[in-house]
Amino acid sequence: MPVPAYCQPSAYQALRDEIATMETPVGLVRAACAIAAHEAGVLETVRTLESLNALVRTVEHRSPSKSQDALIANLHDVLFDVIQLTGNVDDYCNPENSYLPNVVTSRRGLPITLSLVYYYVACELGLVAHGVNSPGHFMVAVETTEGDQPTLMFVDPFYGGSLLSLPEAFERIMQATGKFIEPDPRLLAPASHQDWLRRIILNLIAIFARNGRERDLHAMQEMLSLVEGNHVE
Repeated sequence: MPVPAYCQPSAYQALRDEIATMETPVGLVRAACAIAAHEAGVLETVRTLESLNALVRTVEHRSPSKSQDALIANLHDVLFDVIQLTGNVDDYCNPENSYLPNVVTSRRGLPITLSLVYYYVACELGLVAHGVNSPGHFMVAVETTEGDQPTLMFVDPFYGGSLLSLPEAFERIMQATGKFIEPDPRLLAPASHQDWLRRIILNLIAIFARNGRERDLHAMQEMLSLVEGNHVE
């Protein structure tokens, strides 16, 4: 493996190791932990997964029927009422908001990392969910049924797990971007895990560029090359 010029080598190697499995929920979590390890200097994957899996068990314990409605109701109760997962509106540009281990501990973060917490727990509960890589504001969509009809429920973990209809999801995008956006279903298309990791890294690149942290910026560019498959063997 080539030695990265800027990135913490152990973090770079950890991310490289997860590329093959990043399209699984656990692989996505492990890859997100690897990104955080560049600044932390240590991998906190085990602790992070233990904390997330404890949330899964808590929701399961509260949902003996295992019905979809019960799981979703208790998922929201545990994440947004019990542990009070929410957006860090007071310190939005702090890079720690992009580091999943920190977010799991502090219960504060960016839309994309809070969405990752929700997504992982939902998937482990057997719910069908995916990330929504919308402009300006990452969200989660959960497949549900209304009567006999399948439908999508949009969830915004940054704002306390608020549930959004399709028009409200487009409205949330316009609020986040400050621009009028013509409603287009492509804006709410499922995000691949590669999209998810790319956006986490691009957020960090923007933060480091704004703060003049050039070495960290270059480190994230090295990680981005890994995610995008452009690294040199």
